[in-house]
Amino acid sequence: MIYYISGGERSGKSSYAQKLAESLSDTPIYLATSRIWDEDFKQRVNRHISDRDERWTTVEEEKWLSNVISEKQTVVVDCVTLWLTNFFVDTKYDIEKALEIAKEEINKLVKINANIIIISNEIGMGLHANSESGRKFTQLQGWTNQHIAKLADKATFMVSGLPLTLK
Repeated sequence: MIYYISGGERSGKSSYAQKLAESLSDTPIYLATSRIWDEDFKQRVNRHISDRDERWTTVEEEKWLSNVISEKQTVVVDCVTLWLTNFFVDTKYDIEKALEIAKEEINKLVKINANIIIISNEIGMGLHANSESGRKFTQLQGWTNQHIAKLADKATFMVSGLPLTLK
């Protein structure tokens, strides 16, 4: 089962996903996709870690999510935006190549018999990016979100801490 949860920054996506995972499993997995870019981001990661109790196992994987998710697990993938950043940077900002790789990996996730809760940001709803790389990344994120939403069994949009059911 693929659950897709999107929304803006600080919309309540992570806490909603964690509660959902805890309702589905006594031993959920938190799959962290981010690279630690700086001290501020490290503090943000530590804050997320402190939000989870002893039931949780944390797995770190920057790119190949399907390699670390086993059958019948309940996994929160947090988050697509940071995961895509890894592909975007590593392909030298080639949105077509990054999108191709991301779609291939998402297609693999759909085939795993597990509860996979995918968190993503809706970054295209705010200000228009003022750099070429920012605009490219916004496009990459939007196309990837559409692909995930299309394949997801359930989709939720978070606004001000409130879940809106999309499908």
